Amino acid sequence: MDDGPRTGGGIRLGGTGLRQRDVPVPVTPPRTAVPGAAGGGAAQQLHRALTLVAVVSLFIGTRSAWTDAVASHLPVAGIITACYAGILLCGVLTLAVRGGRALARVDLGVLALAVVLVVCGYWLNHSGSDEGVLTAQAAKEILRGHLIYGQPWPQLFGAHGVGITKTMSGGADYTYGYPPLTALLAAPVHAVVHSTAAATMVTTGALIAGSVLLWIMLPTPWRPAATAVCLGFGLLPDYARDGYPAIVALALLVPAVVRWPATGSGGRLGRGGVLRAACLGAACASQQLAWFLTPFLLIGLYAVRRGELGPRAALAVLARYTGVATLTWAAINAYFAAQNPHAWLTGVLLPLTQKGILHGQGIMGISYYFTDGSSRLDYYSYGSILLLLGLLAATFLFVRRLGPALTVLPWLAFYFAVRSQDGYFLMMTPLWLAAAATVPTTALATAWQPRLPRPLTGRRAKAALVAGLLAPAVLCAGVAAASPPPLRMSVTARFTDRPHHAITAVTVRAVNTTGTALPPHFASRAGQGASGWWTVTSGPAILAPHASATYVLRPPNGSYRPPGGKHPRFYLIAVTGTPMTITTAAIPLTAP
Repeated sequence: MDDGPRTGGGIRLGGTGLRQRDVPVPVTPPRTAVPGAAGGGAAQQLHRALTLVAVVSLFIGTRSAWTDAVASHLPVAGIITACYAGILLCGVLTLAVRGGRALARVDLGVLALAVVLVVCGYWLNHSGSDEGVLTAQAAKEILRGHLIYGQPWPQLFGAHGVGITKTMSGGADYTYGYPPLTALLAAPVHAVVHSTAAATMVTTGALIAGSVLLWIMLPTPWRPAATAVCLGFGLLPDYARDGYPAIVALALLVPAVVRWPATGSGGRLGRGGVLRAACLGAACASQQLAWFLTPFLLIGLYAVRRGELGPRAALAVLARYTGVATLTWAAINAYFAAQNPHAWLTGVLLPLTQKGILHGQGIMGISYYFTDGSSRLDYYSYGSILLLLGLLAATFLFVRRLGPALTVLPWLAFYFAVRSQDGYFLMMTPLWLAAAATVPTTALATAWQPRLPRPLTGRRAKAALVAGLLAPAVLCAGVAAASPPPLRMSVTARFTDRPHHAITAVTVRAVNTTGTALPPHFASRAGQGASGWWTVTSGPAILAPHASATYVLRPPNGSYRPPGGKHPRFYLIAVTGTPMTITTAAIPLTAP
């Protein structure tokens, strides 16, 4: 008899009717999906993840742009609506396509969407900030053949809602304080577009060009990261729409930084090395941030080439590279330097010498936000300079370890500066990505480093050496933060009688606790930024050492409505430029 199909211990053999008892049958388990296997391995799966991050980053800021466009520019709203469909489609394709080429095509589509969204954002808002307004005015003066340095343009500020940089001496900066390349590029645009849009168009175009260039120069798996960092997160497009010359410098630094250890390989700059050097010089002629990166780049380049070629050949390569960069920088600046050398030099150095009022997210906030002030604010500046020098020395000594971080190290010095706004850190973040993708540690494995004495060759000894290089900067910052305010102030406010009463004047009793004569200038602060200067209607211009005086102050517009809220905080600040000091006192928000 036929026993039927077996599910237990044996199987039937052919048509013989014979059975083999309890012959085990190997059972193949179902295949489980291994992450990355369907897409070609872990490396491609990481590429896929970066592409997905780039796609998601396109949502940032897009809704607010669409909202503005619906209210004012319906065609732009239609384009953004279509971009939403493109974002969703790219999300599907990112997870569905197989093969590196298909994923690379998705990357290209994501980049194109990001560019379209940046252009839409520019169309909706291209009025610019103070930097864009100044650059547009400089471009206008170039077309007229006038000087652009040392020329105050107060008419550009205040009434037009454009912010202004106040100085610790009680004034404000109304002049152009950047190298000339961005204004030169904006000049022909201004001949057609007679507004600030000429400057913001140049910076937005530079951001798009720099982003595309970085995207092309990076290895394929890293390209979606370039889209996200440069365009998707929305930080850099905002600075570009504001007209920041640093965006032009960023675009020019991209070719100088990508694969920088290869520059001068074999002892020859070649066409690529000359182009890199020219871009570095042009970046330095665009904005001062490039100046801080340059010495780190030169140290790294010398160390890599000396490890390959020896000291003399390395110096020759470095000299040619530096020479090309310097000639490029000089050629761009020559016309303006010839017009008025002193005004030109003062203008390009202005951000370093202007003594702008405290601002930013750095360590200076201890004296500005968390204590009643400091009588030694200059020590923050000293600490910033010493930190920069210490980092340069550490890079020179340990370039194999610090070389890959060469594009990040310069910005640490700004954390100690009295103006340490985060724009100084984040505007150059695409260069961080360029170094991460194209400067592996193996590229610096043979770089030259000075031979240290035997007692300093251990890991702990090296750490102690680096700490010693940075200790003076930390000490200076500590002096600034720990110093007491120079004035002892008590404040009484005068209010109007109307509902929601406003302050019309304050009376300040000030005592100079230092041995230095101080010329105080007063402003108010409700949050992170200071108001315009309050007018001194009564009180001495200079407060003698250990003297006291009574000041009567009026708000900039005659009255000032205090901030609302459950726990409002409203302060009066008194600052001096020489020496740099600040004193903060609370303004009582109830009438006496």
